[in-house]
Amino acid sequence: MPFLVPDFIKPLLAEPVAVFGGGVSGQAVLDLLKRLGATGILFDEKQPGARGTFTAAEAAVHRLVVFSPGFRVDHPWLETALKAGSTCLGETDFAALFWRGTVLAITGTNGKTTLTEFLTHALRSMKRDARATGNVGFPFSALVAETEGGVFDDVAVCEVSSFQSETFVHFRADAALWTNFAEDHLERHAGMRAYFEAKWRLFDRTVGGVMFAGSSVQHYAAQYDRVLPPETCVATADQPADVLLRGTVFEFYPQRENFLLAAAWWHRAGLPETALYAAAQSFQLGRHRLTRVAEHEGVTYWNDSKATNFHAVEGALASFPVPVFLIAGGKSKGGDLGSFVRRIAPRVKHVYLIGETKGTLAGACIAHDVPHTLCATLAYAVQLASETAVSGDHVLLSPGFASFDMFRNYEQRGEQFEQFVNNLGATAVSP
Repeated sequence: MPFLVPDFIKPLLAEPVAVFGGGVSGQAVLDLLKRLGATGILFDEKQPGARGTFTAAEAAVHRLVVFSPGFRVDHPWLETALKAGSTCLGETDFAALFWRGTVLAITGTNGKTTLTEFLTHALRSMKRDARATGNVGFPFSALVAETEGGVFDDVAVCEVSSFQSETFVHFRADAALWTNFAEDHLERHAGMRAYFEAKWRLFDRTVGGVMFAGSSVQHYAAQYDRVLPPETCVATADQPADVLLRGTVFEFYPQRENFLLAAAWWHRAGLPETALYAAAQSFQLGRHRLTRVAEHEGVTYWNDSKATNFHAVEGALASFPVPVFLIAGGKSKGGDLGSFVRRIAPRVKHVYLIGETKGTLAGACIAHDVPHTLCATLAYAVQLASETAVSGDHVLLSPGFASFDMFRNYEQRGEQFEQFVNNLGATAVSP
């Protein structure tokens, strides 16, 4: 089936389209443009073969700009494009113009990837044509290009970050689930309220659709004078155990919160409850999400590299019955480090600090009497933890920060952690 192209975008596609960002999102846009019969010109300061500047003269020949989520709204290139009268759309927003199927959108500070993957798994178990897309590493543009816009019965289970939703103009969700809200991305957003409003934009784009929000979202909505209809509110905090989830990844918090949101939407969609519980039994978490790596001399090692904010670390620590040896640190995303360390202090025996935030974190550890050691590398942190921990202890990589100061991404950080754990005792590591 050929693409369904809205009339208003056709003249914009008739001229070369500027694509900002040469990463996964930008490459997906270039592919989609090609399939639409349009021409895309890549602009990226670091990508080989891309144009490294975007001037007023260049803006004059690009009536449409599609930008990757990594571009801030105040990026000079976007300001230049807008000043020239260009239409500027984020990658997800642009892709939504050509999608025929249903959109089930997922957002939240934490848990959104797991919820996206679980609902996709559950729907596919019901023989529904559902695909996980968006902020899960498979851009919406890639899905749209691959399926030529899909068909009416297709379901795009779309993970949406605040970087994507803050500039939505055309994106529309048939249903939106907002798992939770906590301190994160304050290096990008001008405070907690701005971060909240960036995510709230997704609810604004769920016009006439179904919305569900977890307990912490309800708390902040009231604080920021945003009204959530009663039917939107799902009690996700401090809920009693569910015997039907025993043995699944959703048995305990923080994953329990994800199941409660999934169940709320599932029930509203009129789907059989037994099918959702059956899907929970067969669902497995993706890598780097509080995964048991190995046991070495009675010490258990856990990889939670995907924990890139304070809320995620606190959730991970809460799942252990005893204080743990924690490896934390990385590239700063803003936030109150002192309060974070104070909150986790009772749940850690010792913290091994890595990355660019290790010095600041060390100061907070001193202020709150938290035993700690500064480590130049992740390998050295793993070695020191293994030398200190005794049988029955847990060593947890749950960094609480972005990975880009030392690694390509959180996946590489988690993979290296697993390698170091599996090689324990093989060779000594220099500090």
